[in-house]
Amino acid sequence: MEQNIVVLDFGSQYTQLIARRVRENKVFSKVYPYYVPFEKVLADRPKGIIFSGSPANIYAKNAPIPDRRFFYCGIPILGICYGMQLLSHKLGGRVHKSRKREYGLAKLRIDGKSPLFAGVPKKINCWMSHGDKLDRLPEGFERLAHTENAPFAAMGNAKLKIYAIQFHAEVAHTEFGSRILKNFLTEICGCHQSWTSRSFIKESIRKIREQVGKDRVVLGLSGGVDSSVAAVLIHRAIGKKLHCIFVDNGLLRLREADKVEKTFRGHFKMNLKVVDAEKIFLSRLKGVIDPEKKRKAIGRTFIDVFQREANKLGKVPFLAQGTLYPDVIESVSYFGGPTSTIKSHHNVGGLPKDMKFKLVEPLKELFKDEVRAVGHALGIDKDIVGRQPFPGPGLAVRILGEVRKDRCDLLRQADWIVIDEIKKAGYYDKIWQSFAVLLPVQSVGVMGDERTYENAVAVRAVTSLDGMTADWAKLPYDLLGRISNRIINEVRGINRACYDISSKPPATIEWE
Repeated sequence: MEQNIVVLDFGSQYTQLIARRVRENKVFSKVYPYYVPFEKVLADRPKGIIFSGSPANIYAKNAPIPDRRFFYCGIPILGICYGMQLLSHKLGGRVHKSRKREYGLAKLRIDGKSPLFAGVPKKINCWMSHGDKLDRLPEGFERLAHTENAPFAAMGNAKLKIYAIQFHAEVAHTEFGSRILKNFLTEICGCHQSWTSRSFIKESIRKIREQVGKDRVVLGLSGGVDSSVAAVLIHRAIGKKLHCIFVDNGLLRLREADKVEKTFRGHFKMNLKVVDAEKIFLSRLKGVIDPEKKRKAIGRTFIDVFQREANKLGKVPFLAQGTLYPDVIESVSYFGGPTSTIKSHHNVGGLPKDMKFKLVEPLKELFKDEVRAVGHALGIDKDIVGRQPFPGPGLAVRILGEVRKDRCDLLRQADWIVIDEIKKAGYYDKIWQSFAVLLPVQSVGVMGDERTYENAVAVRAVTSLDGMTADWAKLPYDLLGRISNRIINEVRGINRACYDISSKPPATIEWE
């Protein structure tokens, strides 16, 4: 991490994607809002700075403008879209509203030679998304590329090491986009491509030992990817000084508690306390129908149970959490002030501030796919590292209506069949999420010569890149048939299975 790139966020929808693309080139990257103090960025000693795009116009009254010292600091800069317009505007060029907007694919023609386009063909397809364009370059800059609509689609000043592109090299639609970013990182910034999962693990272990010293750490282990990787990483650093608490709330998937205990206490030899809290959770959910009230009840109960168990350990000054980088970025986003870094939907409300723990968050600079890569490098079971997302409130948000033990047991069995068949068919790693939902209706059926009046389930399977948007998975009919047949035959109390073909938006992935 000694070699890092800072991405200044001006509100682009692609900002996180820029950071990810940099990291895919094995160079560490950080995202800051454009108004970050200049001194804070300088303290990171970045090898380069990238200005993101923005929905704003550079000539608008409230256009986002960073500290003027960024333009003259001597650190290599790459401006993307709005970032190019900003650089041009502040360094003496001219930007105006284009009569013809440019959105989608465009043919980019590269002019002359430049380290930014080394190894890139003279003509490529690029992704444009702008309504403004340059019509005059700043003094000392040269045109590096153009399109039919944009006379200056890329510019550069080799002496200042400032470059800019009007198109979005970070999106997959731009041909050789990764190569262009790599050229900026290696040829212009002089970065070594040395940031890997193993280098991250080594550096994280050093940091954890330095932060914790001789003290102890407590961690709420859920068995999900984030908390599991955090637990193994911290255990690698401090061993038995880590205490994990796993709360079995009765809302877990089939045999999940056994899997967690076998993996973390058995294989990794961790200090693990498994708390059977099914009765207290179900008692507090009795009669609760509203989804948000369910979440709040589960969140409060989790805090009560966790705090009670943590108090039994005596003085433990540190609390470990599996916070990820997107949560950190969103907490200081371009679009607003600080927000909570713990999302209630996934983490059941987080833990209260009055618990007075100091936080250990070893994954707070990683994206989800990077966490999985670190998990693989740490030797964590593929079934855990590759696990599909599972909501913090568990099966409670997949049971429409009242949450009772009998309904949890029904859904647990149906859900296991869905996952089992999807794994057998080789689709588990190809889709984002797959699960069953217990509906609050009963329907007439016939089994043998008898009439039945039993429960219905919905099967949900979606494809997605990040969970923000999703489409229903086009699973083969024979696979859906096997899932339906097994659920109806093997789960007593269910006589009908439906397949959810809603996309997100307008629907959500989870039903509650």
